[in-house]
Amino acid sequence: MSFTIAIDGPAAAGKGTISKAVAAHFGFAHLDTGLLYRAVGAKTLTGLPAIEAARGLMAEDLENDALRTAEVAQAASKVAAIPEVRAALVDFQRAFARRAGGAVLDGRDIGTVICPEAQVKLFVTASDAVRADRRFAELAAKGADVTPEGVLQDLQERDARDSQRAAAPLTAAEDAVLIDTTDLSISAAVERAVAIVQKAGPPKGA
Repeated sequence: MSFTIAIDGPAAAGKGTISKAVAAHFGFAHLDTGLLYRAVGAKTLTGLPAIEAARGLMAEDLENDALRTAEVAQAASKVAAIPEVRAALVDFQRAFARRAGGAVLDGRDIGTVICPEAQVKLFVTASDAVRADRRFAELAAKGADVTPEGVLQDLQERDARDSQRAAAPLTAAEDAVLIDTTDLSISAAVERAVAIVQKAGPPKGA
């Protein structure tokens, strides 16, 4: 049987970390849907049109460390606002969500557009300042030439673009459970998410 967990939220709120931990806890498959858009965005930086990049996306395109750069993140946010790009990637995501054994998908429109019938929907958020601090530390550790002020501005610009786009804007589903990680440790946030999912009664390994 299938059991789908949809986890949405803005950048650096902790949804990726929580999603991976929840998937590991229940023995479910995990998909970071943001990587799909990052991979498309990365291709546009080489000059490939966004729609063509989305339609030709291959699984191996997601296995690239360069997808985690700030430049690619901005490109991903821009291509994600293109309806044709989102349409090209919908089938891949929905097929993953229906796989036997259970699935956890994290992104920005999973609970609202991709998997509105998901058994569990979470919306993970945190304050702008905390998210910027987390992202700055992550990028600086990788040697990126960034400043705290620049990272905060990039996050706020991306939030605005993601929330205001016409196609599948970033927003919490009406029935999503909010997890604010501003003052939560990673372990506490994961524990809260696992408890919410457990209450929904998924069988181990679905």
